[in-house]
Amino acid sequence: MNLHLTGHHLQITPAIRDYIASKLARITHHFDHVIDVNVILSVEKLQQKIEASVRVRGKDIFCESVDTDMYAAIDGLIDKLDRTIIKHKEKNLAHRHADTPIKHQGT
Repeated sequence: MNLHLTGHHLQITPAIRDYIASKLARITHHFDHVIDVNVILSVEKLQQKIEASVRVRGKDIFCESVDTDMYAAIDGLIDKLDRTIIKHKEKNLAHRHADTPIKHQGT
């Protein structure tokens, strides 16, 4: 998994970088086929905004979160990404099992 962090109007500290990397491990725990993750952190007045684009095999997933605290925004983003990745994984599994022949479904 390639991780790209970008900061707009903010300096990305090693603590934020480590926090994001540790939280993204939860996503790779659910779905191993994550190719690339682009994270953009930005500050607009009193709002801390974080957006992530996750490239998985067959789809690009985009989520964003806004909060007054950067760590709370990161937690919200990871929760959204986790739900979206699980939904994508279940959809792929259902699609794959729908294509199996009837002969193999009974056994």
